[in-house]
Amino acid sequence: MLRLEPRAQASVVWRYASPVLALAITVVLGVLLFMALGKDPLRGLTVFFWEPIKSVYALSELLVKATPLLLIALGLAVCFRSNIWNIGAEGQFVMGAVFASGVALLADANSLSGYWVWVLLAGVLGGMVWAGLTAWLRDRFNASEILVSLMLVYVAVMVLNYLVYGVWKDPLGYNFPQTKTFDAVTQIPKLIPGTRVNIGVLLALAGVGALWVFLFRTRAGFAQQVGGLAPDAARYAGFSSRRALWLALLSSGAAAGLAGGLEVAGPLRQLTPFVPAGYGFAAIIVAFVGRLHPVGMVLSALLMSMFYIGGELAQSRLGLPRSLTGVFQGLLLFTLLACDTLMQYKLRWVPAVPSVPALKGGAS
Repeated sequence: MLRLEPRAQASVVWRYASPVLALAITVVLGVLLFMALGKDPLRGLTVFFWEPIKSVYALSELLVKATPLLLIALGLAVCFRSNIWNIGAEGQFVMGAVFASGVALLADANSLSGYWVWVLLAGVLGGMVWAGLTAWLRDRFNASEILVSLMLVYVAVMVLNYLVYGVWKDPLGYNFPQTKTFDAVTQIPKLIPGTRVNIGVLLALAGVGALWVFLFRTRAGFAQQVGGLAPDAARYAGFSSRRALWLALLSSGAAAGLAGGLEVAGPLRQLTPFVPAGYGFAAIIVAFVGRLHPVGMVLSALLMSMFYIGGELAQSRLGLPRSLTGVFQGLLLFTLLACDTLMQYKLRWVPAVPSVPALKGGAS
């Protein structure tokens, strides 16, 4: 029989092999799921893993989806490495979109050509303000950042709905809950003509490099990680827990707010009730599948964007519900948690010992 035995120290091999095994198990479970739904499993896997990369345009859409996921995950990695559990990046993403839209709506034909920079800066500010509320309540009242950040997601969505259904509603929009289309001066530059890929990709890659330098080459990054791994040691070394709290949450909020600003000033070009796309929650999976490492999160963001595109294609081509995206995301997360057990434990085959039947009566 198989038995789990504790390892003397965590396995380095399984630290990186665990996500690969989790993905393989997710694919197998996906095949079973397609069969249970009465669909061709090969066709289903093709929709999820081949269609998003089969052409230049498909790859461009993959980058469009991966950009906000990567940006948000980079900010969350700072929090999680600091043992600060920001679960409300979705709300910070929404408020970044709201702040960016507010600045975009102020633009007119006389605005400067680089006006989109102010739109993105407003998005960063919106995310920082929303994350700052969580940091303040945690710092001042010792409130749980998990509950506070999560509940603020719903507040952010209500603020968004109030604006698009009310004061910011386009009077020429045939009563649809949306703002007017932003002026061209507010829209961020595109990288590839004929696609929706914009400079957000470059900003995300710059964030990857900045996070790597911060975490592994600066004293502040070292302090953040020590505070997360060993709070007592961090206090003994003189590292400020308050500074770590504010730095982690504000940087995470800034990244999520930037992603929100890029979303409304790029692909959407307006603010709508459909801005909350679940990127803030999916980015949590991206961060952990990528092992909270900047390079690893690039790969996991691409994988998660494949799930998003695959879910949309499965809805239109296979007649399956769009919620299948969330099913694949959940399967990946749970299989990763299960496979992570192999980092601390090893499987060992122990031969079963045959039981000896008890003798009836006493010994003669």
